[in-house]
Amino acid sequence: MKNNYSFVKNITLTLFLASFCLSCNANTDRKSEQAKAVAQQQKEPKISYGNFTIKEESDYLMIPVNISGSYDKGGILDSDSYKRGDNTLLYNLIFYRKQDGDTHLLLDKQAIINSFHFIETKVAAKPPTRVWLYQIVDQDTNKDKQLNQQDAVIGYISDLSGKNLKQVTPNNTKIINWVVVPSQNAVFIKIIKDSNNDNQFTAADKTNFVRVNLEQPSIGTEIISDQIEQRIKSYILK
Repeated sequence: MKNNYSFVKNITLTLFLASFCLSCNANTDRKSEQAKAVAQQQKEPKISYGNFTIKEESDYLMIPVNISGSYDKGGILDSDSYKRGDNTLLYNLIFYRKQDGDTHLLLDKQAIINSFHFIETKVAAKPPTRVWLYQIVDQDTNKDKQLNQQDAVIGYISDLSGKNLKQVTPNNTKIINWVVVPSQNAVFIKIIKDSNNDNQFTAADKTNFVRVNLEQPSIGTEIISDQIEQRIKSYILK
């Protein structure tokens, strides 16, 4: 009888210990999964959305997509331009069609949008040309494995729907400024090139200008040729 009692007691103790171990393992696994989930949330960027940008000339509203610890308390904007602030990075733009709610993104890649500008030109006897001009960082030109303001800043143009996005300045260049010439239906953009191939944009590099046709945007041809530059040097350098 004693032997039977000891056997039952041992079985009961074994089952209890096994159950306790399983419970501990389950709690450990649960805590591990919770820790992983928290770590993943911390890694994920906090997305915030800027204010609507509305142009009456467009069928679309624009919603900036950024990452920031704060939100903008301002109202809806009717603006011709946007320029990146010091504390907020603009990573994309949502275009929302007013009539039916159709929604799409401007970009399908990682990038930083430094600015965007509404451009309109009017020429007699022709419908007006209306586009958005963007300054975008989308190439890690200084090879530091991140996109930042030390990289190239490339010009792009889209229609007012945020579609038909075209690159209009050469790779490995940085936009300095630009001016619209309505009579030519064109924008002239001043750029700096990494001409010494040191992965930086400094005073040691060359500047140039490109002309971009607003009706058929594409990468503009540099206005100042090497031949012209050599002639200039021959006149002023001794």
